[in-house]
Amino acid sequence: MNTPNKPSHIRLTSHPGAGAPQRFPIHWGAADPRERGPVIGTLSRPNERNVIGTHGGAYALYRALAVASGALNPIQRPDLTNTSPTTEIGPHPQWSDPGRIVSLDPFGHRAAQIFGREIAEGHDIRPTIAITKARLTVPELRIGTPESRLPIDGQIVRQQGDIAVTKAAVDPVWYLPGIAERFGTSEDALRRTLFEQTGGIYPELVTRPDLQVFLPPIGNITLYIFGDPASLADRRKTLACRVHDECNGSDVFGSDICTCRPYLVHGIEECVREAQAGGAGLIVYNRKEGRALGEVTKFLVYNARKRQEGGDQAATYFERTECVAGVQDARFQQLMPDVLHWLGITRIDRFVSMSNMKYDALVDSGIEIVERVPIPDGLIPDDAKVEMEAKKAAGYFTPTGAPSAEQLNATVGRPLDRY
Repeated sequence: MNTPNKPSHIRLTSHPGAGAPQRFPIHWGAADPRERGPVIGTLSRPNERNVIGTHGGAYALYRALAVASGALNPIQRPDLTNTSPTTEIGPHPQWSDPGRIVSLDPFGHRAAQIFGREIAEGHDIRPTIAITKARLTVPELRIGTPESRLPIDGQIVRQQGDIAVTKAAVDPVWYLPGIAERFGTSEDALRRTLFEQTGGIYPELVTRPDLQVFLPPIGNITLYIFGDPASLADRRKTLACRVHDECNGSDVFGSDICTCRPYLVHGIEECVREAQAGGAGLIVYNRKEGRALGEVTKFLVYNARKRQEGGDQAATYFERTECVAGVQDARFQQLMPDVLHWLGITRIDRFVSMSNMKYDALVDSGIEIVERVPIPDGLIPDDAKVEMEAKKAAGYFTPTGAPSAEQLNATVGRPLDRY
């Protein structure tokens, strides 16, 4: 689609030093957001874009389709009137520690307010975080019935049977030098690998070392905060938290081959209970479907597990994933603590997770964990016991200790033909 402001030629890549200096340089880790600079991932003006990639993460390609089909003007500016956060978050000391937060923009929710003058002048500066309020309805909690373990308090648990929350959506914003350090590699090696393993989709990863911030085309994070968000960073208040990685089959559709939805619901219940007791609760929902290997790989692994000789077995649970994907898990929780640092969290009193990887990542990043809360045995679906025993054997937290080799070999799930 041709527009009056769209050039007819195609720029395949760009190189440092070409054209005028950056209009809005980014100084990562600066405490003053104006000194830090805005994140601009659009192509509306020459030398204005100061990052690699574009806004919208995994949805950027849908925006491209909208432009290609003529449904969206490529130079359209978002009208950010009345979009400001419903709740203030920060600033917190972690925001100005360049090594503490490297995978999101801590000022992303205030972009429209901080850079309002520049936006009014026509510069396309967009938020990368949005904060709003919502209500949750969770059928398993049976709120308002004799079976419910959560009393109605009128503020957090409402008479209508729903739960009041503050929620935030956080798009990824990667500071490449910090990402490289977090993964123990060089920035050059990281840039080249990202370029090669994405089929060269972002040439500026290797041609623009002056651009140190990358908007990767991956899923975002959603936060669900129970109680007063200010309590999250207040060490005088107790905090329950579950960090949950996406599992569409279980979380949305109730598939019983894993514990994901039962554990998520259990986490919500613990968070509500903590908030009702005067503390706060937090669910961190990461878009990392199938251990960040994707749903196609995940379903292939399901078939391999069910069809192997002897049926689905805890003893070969991780091996089947590695046979298909080449790696047992690609979630690599090194970046996961960043969003908790954005919230100012320094201590989690009740960590509703058995994951050794999540626990180690949080503790290594300086967040204290007082208690680890496993999923109750009664919430584990029969067909998910294979997964649970395998995870315990691999080092997941369990108050009863890891299963023996005999117990592991005896844990067998349903074969594929029983589905």
